[in-house]
Amino acid sequence: MIRSWMVIGGVAFLVAFGGSLITPSDRQWFRQLRRPRWLTFEAAIPLIWTVIFICGAWSAYIIWEKNPGTSTTWLMMGLYLLLEVVTISYTPLMFWLRSLTVGTILGGTGLIICTLITLAILPVSGGAALLLLPYLLWSPIGTYTTWQMIRLNPQDA
Repeated sequence: MIRSWMVIGGVAFLVAFGGSLITPSDRQWFRQLRRPRWLTFEAAIPLIWTVIFICGAWSAYIIWEKNPGTSTTWLMMGLYLLLEVVTISYTPLMFWLRSLTVGTILGGTGLIICTLITLAILPVSGGAALLLLPYLLWSPIGTYTTWQMIRLNPQDA
């Protein structure tokens, strides 16, 4: 029997895989950009996002298990999926379009969606809402960093 956590984790993994569809020239473009001097934690960013996505999937699992199969729960699963798609699309869209502005907009959009999800699920499960806290704390940092990179790289705005 396939468990709900397997489906949620599988979907999260498949969507996350879509974020790896970038070329070496895309990576080269991003590597050559100037960064703020205070950006000393760049190597930790993949690990940070991995933890955030695990927490998000766990949150979705908790919400699903509270009321499985209801239309409200399906709507919430759709919002979790939208959040992951917006978040994952940050890198490929910003790289393909060579636009830090696109990255900043997607970062801000993800923060708004996550805030709305958190507020919607808070009455259902405080634990599920708490699991979204890493996203709510980290997303503004990533968005602000990208926004600062626009100032340092105006030709790539």
